[in-house]
Amino acid sequence: MRTVTASEAKQGLAGVLDAARREPVLIQRQKRDVAVVMSVEEYQRLVHLNVAEFQRFSDHVGASAQDAGLREAVLQELLNSED
Repeated sequence: MRTVTASEAKQGLAGVLDAARREPVLIQRQKRDVAVVMSVEEYQRLVHLNVAEFQRFSDHVGASAQDAGLREAVLQELLNSED
């Protein structure tokens, strides 16, 4: 991953954008990481990856709950008992 300072990014935005098409570009301000510029394709890949991973996690939790006997009626009873 290429790293540039905030000043370099400001002065050479076109170059940063071109580089981001090939790989993410890390922007630092006062030697601290503050931002990453990446291609739209990479951003969309990450978003879809996170959505798919969350769906797999939710499916796993739901299946485990069902295996443990947590049915909708039991869940509703638990929720109502909190009132």
